[in-house]
Amino acid sequence: MGTHKQIYYQIVFGTKHRLPTIAREHDEYLYRYISGIIKEKKCHLYRINGIEDHIHIVSDLHPTIRLSDYVKDIKVASNEWIKNSGLFPLFSGWADGYGAFTYSIREKDMIINYVKNQKEHHLHENFYNEYKRLLIENGIEFDEKYMFE
Repeated sequence: MGTHKQIYYQIVFGTKHRLPTIAREHDEYLYRYISGIIKEKKCHLYRINGIEDHIHIVSDLHPTIRLSDYVKDIKVASNEWIKNSGLFPLFSGWADGYGAFTYSIREKDMIINYVKNQKEHHLHENFYNEYKRLLIENGIEFDEKYMFE
């Protein structure tokens, strides 16, 4: 019969201590590198964007890939690339953890546009408030004191 799925993920993770270490003048190189990782895993990238202290990825997952492995592989490989590239000298690593939110086909364009407009969006809302809002909107319980350790 085959395997069929239709789940779109918005994956969000930040820099260690939420420090602004992803230089905007070089972020497209990072996004291209991450895009290659995603393609290599036979997943489809719909959009990637972010600002100096975090990134958002909208993608699907190949049926053989576990979400936790997917995020770990992206973070480990991009961490090494960033440190070797010399483009982000202040970068000390990715923070532990991540957020993963699912969307339906009806919400796909909305979430792609949301991620596309991250730089403009963050003129009005910081990462902490955005992440907290995403957790609340998606019905995820959390203890605020552990949000960004």
